[in-house]
Amino acid sequence: MKLEYPFGATPHHIMLQAELNEWEEANILQAHLWLAQKQRMFELQTEFCKALHQHMFNKTWKWAGKFRQSDKNIGVDWRTIPVALYDLFQDVTVQIDHQSFTVDEIAARFHHRLVFIHPFSNGNGRHARLMTDLLLKSQQVKPFSWGAINLTEMSTTRKAYIDALRAADKHNYQLLLDFVRS
Repeated sequence: MKLEYPFGATPHHIMLQAELNEWEEANILQAHLWLAQKQRMFELQTEFCKALHQHMFNKTWKWAGKFRQSDKNIGVDWRTIPVALYDLFQDVTVQIDHQSFTVDEIAARFHHRLVFIHPFSNGNGRHARLMTDLLLKSQQVKPFSWGAINLTEMSTTRKAYIDALRAADKHNYQLLLDFVRS
């Protein structure tokens, strides 16, 4: 795949949302191969977070792996992304070390905060789900099922996922905990 399109633009041969989803999925498979090479270890660090996003979307977006540089209708102020991620990674490390919650709850809270920070212009949900599954794997816990369907397309399952994230915004994590293993 060649990146021959204007910065930030959708690849020129993609005309439909379904085509973009398919293109991105193929790119995400390449990220799984990258992770498998030399059995890359999951790290709760900003550089790993950026590298994973870059490998998930580098054939789709030129800016893959780079933090957004403007505010959106979701997410922290773009200028605070590095600090917000650092705080998140430190908090999760302490939660794991002190067993503050079950591993599932630590992972669900991690996922929610990573989505809330919204570090990238696109692909945040898929990136956060993969980061969360890698966190679980690092703790020798089975990855989440995430409703057992593709969450990129509109469905009642995607609506349940978004509703669970919104409930977590209000510090109610039960819907999210129920959803991630459904």
